[in-house]
Amino acid sequence: MSHYRPLVQSGPLRPDGAVTLAGGWTWFTHAARLRRGAPPVIVPASEIPAEMLERLNRPRAPLGRLDMSRPNLMGILNTTPDSFSDGGHFDTAETAETQALRLVDEGADILDIGGESTRPGAEDVPPDEEIARILPAIRIARSEWTGVISVDTRKARVARAAIGEGADFINDVSAMADPEMASVVADAEVPVCLMHMQGTPADMQGDPHYDDVLLDVYDHLAERVAEAEAHGIPRERIAVDPGIGFGKGLEHNIALLHGLSLFHGLGCAILLGVSRKRFIGTIGRASEPSERLPGSLAVALAGIAQGVQITRVHDMAATRQALALWQATSGGST
Repeated sequence: MSHYRPLVQSGPLRPDGAVTLAGGWTWFTHAARLRRGAPPVIVPASEIPAEMLERLNRPRAPLGRLDMSRPNLMGILNTTPDSFSDGGHFDTAETAETQALRLVDEGADILDIGGESTRPGAEDVPPDEEIARILPAIRIARSEWTGVISVDTRKARVARAAIGEGADFINDVSAMADPEMASVVADAEVPVCLMHMQGTPADMQGDPHYDDVLLDVYDHLAERVAEAEAHGIPRERIAVDPGIGFGKGLEHNIALLHGLSLFHGLGCAILLGVSRKRFIGTIGRASEPSERLPGSLAVALAGIAQGVQITRVHDMAATRQALALWQATSGGST
C-alpha cells in the first residue's frame, strides 16, 4: 500500500500544476510516495491516485466556528495541580478566569480547558474530580467570550458535562477509547480531535516501539477516523493529532514532525501540540519547560509551514507575533 506525503511549499509564486493543500495557504507540486520496507520515491502530483489527490486538495470545512483555510491558535488552560508545565498555576476560579481572558486578549482562536494531566507517568483522575475542575473555568470563559471552547478529556462523562456548560469542541488524546465518547460527540454534533497515543499517560514513555512511526501513526488514525464515521461523526467534524510526546521517543517525534504533511491524506484538519515539550528541551538544552519558548515557536512554525490548521500553545502572545511575521515574510497568509 502506498502513502503520499506532499512536499509542501508556500508563497505567491506558484508554478503551473501546483495543487493547493487542504484549501489552505500551502501548495505542492510533488509528493514522497511511501511504502513499508522501501525507500521513499519522489513523484509529481499528477501521479498521485485521483481519490487521494482530491482528498489532499479538498478545502477543509470549518470545525465549528473555526476557519480551516488559515492557521488557528489554541490556547492551553490547565486547571490541574500537576500538569508538566503549568500545574497548579490556574487551578482556582480566579486564576483560571485571568488566564482565559489573557489568552483571548492575546489572540486565541480556541481555548482548550483540561482537568486531568496527561504528562508521562500521570495517573487517572476520577470523572467527578475532573468535572469539578473544569466546569467553573468553562462557565467563566463562556460568560466572557463567544469563541470556541474545547475540553481536553478522555472521558465521555466529562465531555457530556462540559458540552452542557458551553464547550463546543472535544479534544480526546485517547482517540475515543472510552466506548461512550463517540455517541456523546455524535449526539451533540460537535467537532472532535482524535490523537494518537501508544499506551496511557501512566505507561506511554516506558518503551515506545514502532515498525515505521510515521506510517504506524497514520494507519492508527485512519482506523480511528473510520470508527468515528461509523458512529455518525462525519469526517468534516474530525481533526487528527499525531500525538507528539505521547508514547514516542525523540527520534519518533522528529520523524513525525518531518512527515506531518502526510496526515492531510486523512482528509481531516490537523492539530499539533508541541508547546514546551520534553524533546524541545533535549534538543534545545532547556531543562525547564518555562525555558522552551524559542524552541516551541520554531516547531510551531514548522508545523504551520506544512499546513497544520490548529496549533496548541501555552505562550499565546509570542506565538501570535511569530505567526504574523512568518506570514508576512513567507507569503504564507491566505
